[in-house]
Amino acid sequence: MSAIIKVENISKSYTRDNFEIPVLNNLSLNVEEGEFIALMGPSGSGKTTLLNLIAGIDKPSKGKIFVNDIEVSKLSESALAKWRANNIGFVFQFYNLIPVLTAFENVELPLLLTHLSKSERKKHVETALNVVGLSDRIDHYPKQLSGGQEQRVAIARAIVTDPLVLVADEPTGDLDKISAEEILVLLDRLNSEFKKTVLMVTHDPRAAEKAHIIRNLDKGELV
Repeated sequence: MSAIIKVENISKSYTRDNFEIPVLNNLSLNVEEGEFIALMGPSGSGKTTLLNLIAGIDKPSKGKIFVNDIEVSKLSESALAKWRANNIGFVFQFYNLIPVLTAFENVELPLLLTHLSKSERKKHVETALNVVGLSDRIDHYPKQLSGGQEQRVAIARAIVTDPLVLVADEPTGDLDKISAEEILVLLDRLNSEFKKTVLMVTHDPRAAEKAHIIRNLDKGELV
């Protein structure tokens, strides 16, 4: 097994009203290919910031980040956008589905940036929705779905491009207990059966138990 993600001595600060606010401090982390890691810690500990840096949504103030041997932290914005589209699947707490689009159309969105034909896109979308168990909801709009079903559509959208890494930020935070368990079982299946590397930020110890490794952040440092 080799490290698919290498975080080397990164620090991250934000400037607000001429004050520098440190979020991450000289942090290093290796994630092996096919691993399922949960990042835990109190609010403000830097969990989501670390996730965003690894996913190429943000850049570190100092240090380097490699994903599959590509130094993500030095890519230009345009190169970063293309890299994210091909390599990272995003799952958020609040689904981020577009209300006027069907489940099919929401899942298809990332594929519109590719060179796939319409028929190829259709095949990919149907496969992704089948994986998350929503083949029978393909023409439903978000308002016609439960919260758990909406999150499964969001996961289908995240995996439709067959990304290297899935990043999930509080994926069960807005769900009831039963729906949350279904989502965690699905993430576990994507990891074990489809060999996806999963990084999940969570406050929920029960959710973290699904991961192979739990890492805790406190005041911008791994403890």
